[in-house]
Amino acid sequence: MQQTLPPGIEQVIFSAEEIAAANRRTAEAIARDYAGRSLVLIGVLKGALFATADLARALAEAPGGPTDVQLDFIAVSSYGNAHRSSGEVRLIQDTTHAIEGRHVVIVEDIIDNGHTLHYLRAMLAAREPASVRAAVLLDKPYHRAVDVAVDYVGLTCPDEFVVGYGLDYQERYRTLPYLAKLRPEVLPAPGHHSDARHVLPSNVLREER
Repeated sequence: MQQTLPPGIEQVIFSAEEIAAANRRTAEAIARDYAGRSLVLIGVLKGALFATADLARALAEAPGGPTDVQLDFIAVSSYGNAHRSSGEVRLIQDTTHAIEGRHVVIVEDIIDNGHTLHYLRAMLAAREPASVRAAVLLDKPYHRAVDVAVDYVGLTCPDEFVVGYGLDYQERYRTLPYLAKLRPEVLPAPGHHSDARHVLPSNVLREER
């Protein structure tokens, strides 16, 4: 039976089953690296909310692994126009727990230009954790603006604007259980390659990928 897609969705890129398999692979890799240690997962809101929760559950089921996993969240935003991030990232919600001396894994939904992850790695490293690594569900490597390390990658994303499983377009499509490509007519113009989760007018505060 053919799947009925919501208005504005052109095609499913990664199914719920493919996402779950990617989360399991990432969890198994993290479990090997942090076996017998305490770990803090820091999810980047809002896009990585589902990925963080599902990764934490997969970690609990992975053989071996950390002695315990603590969840925390952080939110950042950036300024830019409808087509490009300025690269200026600002903290809008900090973590609630101290990470000094702790092992930390940042969980991101997608990395595109890399500004957000570069900012977060530097900021969290300054707090003197035992280690900082990054797990990204989707790697979109075509328009990287900064060199930033990604330690765990779930899936490689095609060069398309994708939504679902936490990723949105103007707060729509975030709760879809899969990752999908938007129809071209939904976006304001072709060639949109920024890290923006929201396409907004110039100088409007927005979230960045």
